Amino acid sequence: MNYEFLIILVPVILFSLTIHEYAHALVAYRLGDDTAKRQGRLSLNPLVHLDVLGTLLLFIVHFGWAKPVPVDPRNFRNPKKDMLMVAIAGPISNILTAIAAAVILKALFENFAAIPPGSGADVAARMLVWFMYIGIVLAVFNMIPVPPLDGSRVLYGLLPDSLAYRYARFETYGIFILFAFFLFGGQFLGYFIRVPVVIFIQMCNFSPSELEIVIRAMNP
Repeated sequence: MNYEFLIILVPVILFSLTIHEYAHALVAYRLGDDTAKRQGRLSLNPLVHLDVLGTLLLFIVHFGWAKPVPVDPRNFRNPKKDMLMVAIAGPISNILTAIAAAVILKALFENFAAIPPGSGADVAARMLVWFMYIGIVLAVFNMIPVPPLDGSRVLYGLLPDSLAYRYARFETYGIFILFAFFLFGGQFLGYFIRVPVVIFIQMCNFSPSELEIVIRAMNP
């Protein structure tokens, strides 16, 4: 368990997961479902979103998850469409976080080469880079259309009712499909997620100095 992980990655991952779940809760509340609010989940406090196993694995294998936000579609005016909106809110919040981190990075760190390694400014710059990376990774991963990921709810909302009903029947097997993905398709999954990260970094149009921040942060 190294310095980079404890000081930078843990806070970034916890904050990113919190923003993701808060976005689900907020949109659900705005659309008429107060289930998450009544259970204390309409909050930016990371503690209310922590999942015991997901948090434990975060420290063991550097990968974890938060508790899913409870949503009751019966409270929505248009359950199918509104569930789509709730589902997509999480990934969108992560993309917005990544964009905000990139903007701050470009605004504050013009001469990264002059920052002493290990200094407060160095840690802040690395944290911003990881906010970009984790934000895009969470958004892309969660948009995979396999239950219980957000992408499955989005696809369900886009499908015609007859197909959506058939698709919903596979929800029970979703976790097994994901497990098989990790076991046998890890390399493809890694490539599938890395490509959007690279595209995002290219779209940021970083200067050579700013790009140095990204390279140094990703290769401690």
